[in-house]
Amino acid sequence: MPTTYLFVPGSRPDRFDKALAGGADRVIVDLEDAVAPADKTRARQALGSWLARLSDDVRASLVVRINDASSPWFAEDLQWLQGHPVHEVMLSKCESSAHIACVHERMPSDGKVLPLIETVRGVLALNDIAKSPQVSRLAFGSIDYMHDLDVPETGFAVDAAALSIAMASRAAELPPPVAGVTTELDAQCVKTDMAHARSLGFGAKMCIHPTQVKAVREALMPSLQAQAWAARILEAWHSSNGAGAIQVDGKMVDKPVVLRAQRILDAAGVQS
Repeated sequence: MPTTYLFVPGSRPDRFDKALAGGADRVIVDLEDAVAPADKTRARQALGSWLARLSDDVRASLVVRINDASSPWFAEDLQWLQGHPVHEVMLSKCESSAHIACVHERMPSDGKVLPLIETVRGVLALNDIAKSPQVSRLAFGSIDYMHDLDVPETGFAVDAAALSIAMASRAAELPPPVAGVTTELDAQCVKTDMAHARSLGFGAKMCIHPTQVKAVREALMPSLQAQAWAARILEAWHSSNGAGAIQVDGKMVDKPVVLRAQRILDAAGVQS
């Protein structure tokens, strides 16, 4: 499952290949905020030319962020989508399953939509959005959300929305959602933000610079201490032949604790 999504402006075709080489699991070519209104048409043309030169495998690693349904560029984005091999679309300011269906109609039948939740209306429609069969996972545009709700800084209001997105994802059996961008390039800031998002149930993050990709992965990697704890838990559990409850390090261990330990080792890529 992808954990890093790197943005590149659709109006900067000179950066497209560099973004692919940035090491992220997915590259998001942005036709929305990163592109000035006067450059929208040129950006679509540049992206279309680039897509035509790529292999199917490379195209499968791309996401195209289009403008939201209330914008004057939405219809033009949909028209462009119909003629280009885009397998995943990030829909800005998604507020209903109808928006998702409208986008998916212009995509290949196996295409997926990644709804970006950026408004209060989007949060209130989460269950409807998350249950749409065309959705790959959810993402949180926290900066735009703060603007929409008119809150001056991050805190409980933003965390409440983030937790709602994570809960809706779990209820719909979607992968953990994608956290919003960190505007600072400092690696420690990125790690801190990703660790906080992880505590709210997120499992990936959008990046605005290649240097942030490594920081996100490091933040998602369980610590050596956590891995050692998980290994002890699983070793004791297997030795007990799945007894109802055992003790490890002086604490009771039952099935939920074992599942948590297994998840830690899976995230670290450790064979148990």
